[in-house]
Parts: sequence; C-alpha cells; structure tokens
Amino acid sequence: MSIDPVALLRRYHDALNGYDERTVTAMFAQDAVYVSPGVNGRIAGRDAIIAAFTAYFTEHPDQHSTDEAVTLVAPGTVRSVWRLDATARSTGRRVTRRGTETITFDAAGLIAHVEVRDA
Repeated sequence: MSIDPVALLRRYHDALNGYDERTVTAMFAQDAVYVSPGVNGRIAGRDAIIAAFTAYFTEHPDQHSTDEAVTLVAPGTVRSVWRLDATARSTGRRVTRRGTETITFDAAGLIAHVEVRDA
C-alpha cells in the first residue's frame, strides 16, 4: 500500500485542532510511541497516548496549531514546523509554543512514532 505521509500528517493535525478523539485514535498504531517535552517524556501505546491527549485537550480546549512548513524527510516520515496557541482552562493563562514534530507512519498508514521538539 502506498501512503502519503504529508496528507496523513495534515489529517492528523486537523483532527487535533478540533480534538476529534475518534479520528485521532484511529490514526495511531496500537504500539505507537509519542515523545514530547509537553508530556514530560515518552508515552508508549495508543491507549496511553489518547489518555494523555484527552487530559491535555480538557485543560486546553481552544488549542489551535498551525503548520508553518511540512517536509517529507524519508519514506513514511514527515516533519512539520509548527506554532500552537492555547489557553489553560484552570488558570486562564495563554500558552504559545513553537517547535518541530517528526512523525513516522507504518506501512498501513498508522502513526508509529511521534517526536516533538520545542524550538
């Protein structure tokens, strides 16, 4: 099966911006790994990743992320340069982050690995 990692990344980011949990869940492989300073390290497994996302989006329901650049870096691997803005529900504090995200998709087009780095 031929996959388009750039299109898959855009679909994933669209689903995150409105936090469509069902779509996001379906995009991750069962044994996916998510690495990010925003989650204090590494999360292993789709269920744990979705639980972390659900907690995050409950606290930051208005998060919106914009891809400033998207680049195919290898077959099945794409990198985005992004900026996000959100408001913490519990404190009202506005959050702005910038960084890169590298996503590797498996042969079925599911997210196998995500690595986020803050700029």
